[in-house]
Amino acid sequence: MEINQTNYHIDGMNPSDWDQIRQIYLDGIKTGLATFQTGAPEWSEWDQSHVKTCRIVARSEGSILGWAALSPTSSRCCYKGIGEISIYISDTRKGQGVGTALLKYLIHDAEDNGFWTLQSAITRENKASLALHAKCGFREIGFRERIAQMPDGSWHDVILMERRSPIIGI
Repeated sequence: MEINQTNYHIDGMNPSDWDQIRQIYLDGIKTGLATFQTGAPEWSEWDQSHVKTCRIVARSEGSILGWAALSPTSSRCCYKGIGEISIYISDTRKGQGVGTALLKYLIHDAEDNGFWTLQSAITRENKASLALHAKCGFREIGFRERIAQMPDGSWHDVILMERRSPIIGI
């Protein structure tokens, strides 16, 4: 499936996209809000830690505007239909609907691939990501207080959000 927006389209991620994807990821890391990671892995490590399906990008004229992918939440077979979302938008495209388009596409792609639950752990301070997930049908299911300490010594709470498919796993 491919979705065409006015000035970009969404389709599958390719290994050749990694340099641009990695840079968007690094920009997210710099905010201190998007992830607790302090660096981006090499492609092979990233590739092994994510589901082989449900990897998408928004592109415009050869540039990656944002990306989204799923990671497995467990190696146990009974949890095979639960995926954890990673979604990152280029600094130049934030607030322009790219995140909404990517997340809606990812939801559809996940259901096509048998995922019944999508989840995200979002830092309490990341208001934009919390709003994006709520807009796309996710609900807050809890929070983890002071769950991760950053290298600068600061602590962050994480809001847990999930979306249950109305189609898969009923």
